[in-house]
Amino acid sequence: MYIARDFPMLCDLNYRFQEHVEEKKLFSRDDGLLVGVSGGLDSLVLLHLLHFDPVFAGLNIVIGHFDHGMRSQSHLDALWVKGLAQAWGIRCEIGRADYMLSSENDARIARYEFLEDTRDSLNLDWVLTAHHADDQAETVLFRILRGTGVWGLNGILESRSPAILRPLLPFSRDELEEYAKRMGIQALQDPTNFDSGFARNALRNEILPQIEENVAPAARHSLIRLSQIATEHRNAWSSVLQKICADLILSSDSDRMILDRKLFLSFNDEACAIILRELCQQFAVNLSESATRSALVFSRKSQSGNRMNIGGSMSLIRSFDKLLLVKTESKLMGESFAIEVPGVGIADLTLGRKRWTTSWSTEVVLEDAWCEVFCLKQLAFPLCVRNWNPGDKITYSYGSKKLKKIFSEKKISVERRFETPVVVDAVGRTLWIPGVSRTSLFIAGKETGMFSMSVSSSVKS
Repeated sequence: MYIARDFPMLCDLNYRFQEHVEEKKLFSRDDGLLVGVSGGLDSLVLLHLLHFDPVFAGLNIVIGHFDHGMRSQSHLDALWVKGLAQAWGIRCEIGRADYMLSSENDARIARYEFLEDTRDSLNLDWVLTAHHADDQAETVLFRILRGTGVWGLNGILESRSPAILRPLLPFSRDELEEYAKRMGIQALQDPTNFDSGFARNALRNEILPQIEENVAPAARHSLIRLSQIATEHRNAWSSVLQKICADLILSSDSDRMILDRKLFLSFNDEACAIILRELCQQFAVNLSESATRSALVFSRKSQSGNRMNIGGSMSLIRSFDKLLLVKTESKLMGESFAIEVPGVGIADLTLGRKRWTTSWSTEVVLEDAWCEVFCLKQLAFPLCVRNWNPGDKITYSYGSKKLKKIFSEKKISVERRFETPVVVDAVGRTLWIPGVSRTSLFIAGKETGMFSMSVSSSVKS
């Protein structure tokens, strides 16, 4: 337990901060904490609460300060923070941008990269930042103005991957200022905070105050409440989605997910959109609104074997009564190898979840799971054993036919198509699809020589 009320120098914020940390179990006494400190009031209050409150005595705290280099005097802030760390007896790590940062977003990304790298290198448990309730209100308003969806109304999360905590999020800027005044904390002033050329500053210094003065006096509280409602909404949906996805996902790994198409389409379009976006986020892919609409139309109307890109490296594939979400096509496509010259040999390759062993000989007819014999003199080496490509064709006595059509006629699912080897020669002629079909060409005779091939498969462990 952190709670303690017998220290005379503590104030109301100390007690409420202790209660919040304890209630949410944000961190423990044994955790190492990297506290992001800019030198501004918010981060100094957070650092002071953790370092000087006797309840938190003994915590392993390290200061992390990142110099964005976006102001000519920004290096002086780093020196100031380093001096404060020495005065307070806290270890301090200073980072500096090694390239020109041109926007608030660039600065944010660079800062978090530094903090995460420092946390990892020092083997600490958490990065703590000083975002507070007013930051939350500004974030929600900013996202509303940019047309966010419902999920975006969550605003700033109290914790997020990989190890970010924001323990001041329930507390207002006024409370932090009162604490700083009571404790005699003197903070740095960043002149860029008053530059309305930055979007956040315009919201903080002009737009939100005008809204509170002329439209809604309690606008900040309302925006924070909206964030809380959105979070409750998201949490409720998440609990429902867990059950839906458990029934919907037939199989899944790091590269692809196979879905029950009939079950997926039993939901209305609005629910399907939420489900699909949630599934894509499991592959770290954020589906846009237009991509979501296109994916739903594809899911309902496409033919088996069709595919579409729905954003980044994510593809959606229809396979009879299944839908496949595939993130990295190259991994789905698998390996290949070449048989450079006639002779005797053996080689392995992996396609999807199957491992294939291919043997070949010009001396004997092999007798394994599947075997075919070809006219040696008519083959153009090197031969290639690989996966199916959508444009592949095979020649019969009556003409040629696309492999895609053959697979469809034989009811071979898309996932099995990418797990089935195809043997082609040096000029791209398809010789054989083991277990499916072979060409009518290259029939071996006694006088022409033979080239014998066989394959066997096992499921990859």
